[in-house]
Amino acid sequence: MSANANADGANATAAAGLPTSFHADRFSGKVVMVTGAAQGIGWAVARRIAAEGGELVLVDRSPQVHTVAEGLRSHGVHALSVTADLEAFEGAMSAVVAALTEHDRIDVLVNNVGGTIWAKPFEHYSPEEIHREIQRSLFPTLWMCRAVFPEMIKAGGGTIVNVSSVATRGVNRVPYGAAKGGVKAITSALAMEGAAHSIRVVATAPGGTEAPERVVKRGPAPEGEQEKAWYQQIVDQTVDSSLMKRYGNLDEQAGPIAFLASDEASYITGSVLPVAGGDLG
Repeated sequence: MSANANADGANATAAAGLPTSFHADRFSGKVVMVTGAAQGIGWAVARRIAAEGGELVLVDRSPQVHTVAEGLRSHGVHALSVTADLEAFEGAMSAVVAALTEHDRIDVLVNNVGGTIWAKPFEHYSPEEIHREIQRSLFPTLWMCRAVFPEMIKAGGGTIVNVSSVATRGVNRVPYGAAKGGVKAITSALAMEGAAHSIRVVATAPGGTEAPERVVKRGPAPEGEQEKAWYQQIVDQTVDSSLMKRYGNLDEQAGPIAFLASDEASYITGSVLPVAGGDLG
């Protein structure tokens, strides 16, 4: 049931920091793990799942994730917060163990960690920078899938939603694009293995998304006119590639993720849904 509350209900929901348009009880009784939940798309997904009745496990390497969880708990949401570095398998396993200790199962995993660190033509990346980009935007998804997959097999099913990017076709982000291309490959390949175990593996590919200023920065801000110009090329290409000629917002990203994570998408697996105003990536 789609819940578009009346004025009083909508105001109360907004005051709770939850979206005002959502599907009530869609995740009732489900344990949903969201990585990168301290800010950005992960934070928006956490809000959406909370509004739709899910029990949350929020993971981030920033302590800010505890503040997010506390805010949700203050409004009656069951939200566990875990700090972990998901760029290492040990960090992913520690997060999964914490979730299983609290709930004994994970019904849905939303892999949201990643993001461009630098913005420049490929020939200007150092080998160390390339390694860091791949480490940041590929391995958290790979390790979390590896950590969760056996548990979902034991449980007899589950859903994994990965967050890729349409930047697999974009300027000045080749290492990031390579990492997000890897996320798409994980999605399609793991879906083939998961189907026999009633595990769905799907993904979204966000385009440019407006968000509040990040509490934890992904990387250094552009320095000098040349770096600013390279970053502006990304912005211009992102808008030009979108048929709608604009950036999206966080709720426009969280909504499709929640749909793919829900039972409404029970016959969808192995697919990557572009959420980029018509840019297919």
